[in-house]
This record gives sequence, structure tokens and C-alpha cells, in this order.
Amino acid sequence: MTAQSNQPPAGAEYLKAPGRSIAEDDSRTAELVAEVIARVRAEGDAAVRDYSIRFDKADLDSFEVTAAQREAALDALDPQTRADTEFAIANVRRFAEAQLGSLTEIEVEVLPGVHLGHRNIPLERVGCYVPGGRYPLLSAPIMTIVPAKVAGVGEVIACLPPNAHEAMVAGCHLAGADRIFRIGGAQAIAAMALGTETVPRVDKIVGPGNAFVNEAKRQVFGPVGIDQLAGPSEIFILADETGDAEMIATDLLAQAEHDVRTRVGLITTHRPLAEAVLAEVERQLGDLSTAETAGAAWRDFGEIALVSDEAAMIAYSDIIAAEHLQVHTLDPKAMAKKLSHYGSLFIGELSSVVYSDKCSGTNHTLPTMAAGRYTGGLWVGSYLKTVTHQWLTPEGVAAVAPPAARQAATERLEGHRRAAQLRLDRMQG
Repeated sequence: MTAQSNQPPAGAEYLKAPGRSIAEDDSRTAELVAEVIARVRAEGDAAVRDYSIRFDKADLDSFEVTAAQREAALDALDPQTRADTEFAIANVRRFAEAQLGSLTEIEVEVLPGVHLGHRNIPLERVGCYVPGGRYPLLSAPIMTIVPAKVAGVGEVIACLPPNAHEAMVAGCHLAGADRIFRIGGAQAIAAMALGTETVPRVDKIVGPGNAFVNEAKRQVFGPVGIDQLAGPSEIFILADETGDAEMIATDLLAQAEHDVRTRVGLITTHRPLAEAVLAEVERQLGDLSTAETAGAAWRDFGEIALVSDEAAMIAYSDIIAAEHLQVHTLDPKAMAKKLSHYGSLFIGELSSVVYSDKCSGTNHTLPTMAAGRYTGGLWVGSYLKTVTHQWLTPEGVAAVAPPAARQAATERLEGHRRAAQLRLDRMQG
């Protein structure tokens, strides 16, 4: 993880520096989340209900959304919104199916009689956290639930805040959630990780959320799997003299309106473009309806860095490892092949992050805070476990037993040596 700095990288110049670091003290968050998890472990549904009243001002008779309530949410969905949601679901499903098709199970004979292999086994039960957010983010359930269903997960549980828009319930239903619960925040993560009287324990929890959700995922990890620890959203754009200032500014602000802590930036080799983008961002903020959020993100975490050449642009980009990385250069496909660290790549100025955010098919649940240096985003493989197996013939035992026994003896592990030798002795006896 790299901390954002107010100093530009070596050889670069800030035309717009970030106002402050994205890092913040979260000790109080960690303490509160630990309390929530402990109470849910001890009290189950009673603790969940108490925290729902306390944090979400919601006292529900039942946490689970009934079949009738699902249908009501679906009926209330605007027809065009439903059609657009189904369009997005279809694209995400097609891409997930293609990804699944690329995964093969293997079995190879590495030595005569020594057969090794692996299988891709779907998880039994997955919990998908669906954030409420400032607006009804209709794409959120699609990105977590659809790939799980394509992977063959036995049961997909969705949790969303009690005050989430009814359209989000419809989205969970259309995406294929087997059960939907109106539980939000850290208590939802705790309920899915530990299980309660009404919420089943899951094997893995996926999906983004606020700082409390993120911290809860961190604390429950181990007995239950998680997809990743998500920080505030990020977008960086790499551009040369061919960049379009209006388009770049528009894409930066589109991401900035997610949250006041969104990190947005331009890395360019062309000073006139940098200056034009700086002016264009300020101009667009003047009539952007979400300027209160986007403007705060731009002020505090926005940056424009001027670098000397393409190599410096690539080097700085790879240090940041941005969640979303757009390439606006003369030959964007050639540039794309030189980039190694990012969550998802958008090649050419026609490929906006917003398309992936909503409906084009790639997943928008992506690594942030430089985690793109070691992992990719959520995908169909996130819902599979690749497990190995082996089987040996007598010829295989004859090949591997002697070196295994000798190595065990060298390590002074007598039990290991005996286990290695026993089968060979019986074959030779």
C-alpha cells in the first residue's frame, strides 16, 4: 500500500497537488466494529436488531425480504430501469461465463505412476454485501451476485441496509440472490461471518462498503474468506498531447462524485493539456449537480502531475496502481501492454470507467490503495477454490518413496520417514 503524498514523484511536477493524504486514523472504527462482532457472536439476531435500530433507525419485524416483498419491489421498478438492469446483468453474465470457460481442470503424470491434478470447486455459500450509499447503486448487486451464480455457488446471500432503495431489492432479485436480508453495516458482515438464528453462516463475503463494513471484513477474515479490503474509489488517466481536456475532466468528476474521499488524478507529458484540464474541472464543477461531493474530492484528493516522458508516466502509474486506469494516448493499445499495475484498464478515450461501473460487463469491484500491485478485482474465479489431488501407482511409489524417506530422515522427522517407507516396504515384501 502506498500513502498519498503532497510531494510529486521524482522527476514530476504537480500542477494540482492533493490537499491531504487518504490515510486516516481508524482506531475508533476498529474498536466499535470489534464490539459489534463480539455482540453478534454472543447474542445473534438480538444484537443485529439492536444495531439496526441504533445505526440505521430501523426496527424490522423480520430481516429477510419475503417472496412477496421481492415481487413488490420488482413491480415498482420503472420498466426502463428494469430493462437497463437486465442489460447489465446479461453483459456481466456473458463475461463471467467466458472467464469460467477459460479455467480448466488438469491431471498430469509428472513421473511414471505419479498423477497430480486440480479441480475448480464452487463455494457452498457466499455473502454479498450490497451498499446503500448516497444513491441507489443499481449495478452493485449485479457485480457481486451474478458472477457467484455463474461460478455455481450453492447459495448466494445478499445483505443491504434497511433504508436502501426498493430498487436495490429488485436488483438483488434480478441478479439471482437466493436470500436477501435488510441488514447493513458491520452487523451485516458479522451476521454473515458468524451466522445467527436467521442469517446463515457463509464461506466468503464479497462486496464494497463504508469504513465500518471494510473494518468488519478485516476482523472476520480467517474463518471466513473475503474478496478484498476496499478503500475509497480511484481513477487516474494517462494522457499525452492528444488528450481531450473536456473528456478527461468529465471522467475525473464522474468518479469524484462517488464520495468526498475519492482519489482522482491525471498524469500527462503535456503541460498545455494539464493546464486545460485544471481549468475544465473548475468550469464543470460550476454546474455539476453533485459538485458538493465531487468538488470536495477534487479539492482534497485530486491531482495533476506533469512528467517528462512516457517512461516516467508509466513508472508513476505503476506506483499508484489505480483502481481504474484510463489511457488517452496516441497509441493506447501499445501503451496498455506496458502497464502492469491497476485494478481495471480502460484503453482509449472511448472506454470510460462509467461503462464498466454500470453495464459493459467487466466487474467494478476492484482493488484500491495500490492493492492492484498484487491482485485483480472480483471475478468468477473469486467464487471458486482450486484444490489439488494426487494418486500413485506402485511404480510411482517406487519413484518418490526413497527420496521422501531420505529427506524426512535428514529433517529428523521419524514419523514422516516411516509413512514414506511403509508402502515401499510392503510392495517389496
